[in-house]
Amino acid sequence: MSVTETSTQRGVVNGVDLDQLTATIDAVRGDRNLGEVTFAVEGQWEDGFKLRSSTGALTQAGHKDTSRAGKFEMRSDEPATLLGTDTAVSPAEYVLQALAGCYTVTLTANAAARNIELKSYKLQLEADFDLASFLGVAPEENPGASQIRVTVELDAPGATREELEDLVETVQQRSPIRDTLIRPVDVVTALA
Repeated sequence: MSVTETSTQRGVVNGVDLDQLTATIDAVRGDRNLGEVTFAVEGQWEDGFKLRSSTGALTQAGHKDTSRAGKFEMRSDEPATLLGTDTAVSPAEYVLQALAGCYTVTLTANAAARNIELKSYKLQLEADFDLASFLGVAPEENPGASQIRVTVELDAPGATREELEDLVETVQQRSPIRDTLIRPVDVVTALA
């Protein structure tokens, strides 16, 4: 069962309002433009490897919502062992956070749609990098992560192991951030 096949039982499951979930699915089914969303972040260099960023406007179906602009702030730096000052989360950790956050949204929505009540949910993520390309030692090699590993721990007393395995497989298939990480995505960078 997918998130589009919501259960007939209404209410709130795992903090997800099934009526709102169904209404959102129906709205996007009726107007695919509603599913088109653009997120934005604005960053300002501080010093060394430190960056201060904030959320930008959220655009959905061509309509810009400026209420999120500047609403949330993020900071990044590198660990001291990687020449940073260890004052904030590293960009690599933000990638893992983005994947963990998206897995949470995807898993929780699909669990609710299947009427699987979660007692607890925990993720462990790791990403392997070889900095040789970044440092110019091996510029012919890819500078990105060579592997990301995710371990999902689910406590859902009413669900079978097979139901939970199917849920995790659905998360892998439906997570927008995982999909962004596993396929080539056009990243356009321009000097202003």
